[in-house]
Amino acid sequence: MSLTFSKSAARQIKSQIAKRGKGIGLRVGVRKVGCSGFAYTFDYAEEARADDQTFQAHDALLVVAAGDMSFLAGSHLDYVKEGLKEMFKLDNPNIDATCGCGESFNLKAPAAAVAT
Repeated sequence: MSLTFSKSAARQIKSQIAKRGKGIGLRVGVRKVGCSGFAYTFDYAEEARADDQTFQAHDALLVVAAGDMSFLAGSHLDYVKEGLKEMFKLDNPNIDATCGCGESFNLKAPAAAVAT
């Protein structure tokens, strides 16, 4: 299972880590929430834990807990500007539908793990 990310996402990850002064990369995850069931989480990764999977490209690092990989497998992370908003955006092939506000999603098939 893999997860890829763009040069734009890598630049933003490196910029935020440099500005913060510590951390190894971006931690991407999934949690139960919202009207459609799941939402993405983004946080600084201080370290890679034993059960984490790491993905490196463009001199930046993504960290994903093994339990979240079934939700994110095959996804591509980008950093985009839409009007006045700038944000990380995941193109996830596992999504069946999103809610009206676009903050939560459900999956095409049941994931093997349950997000916390």
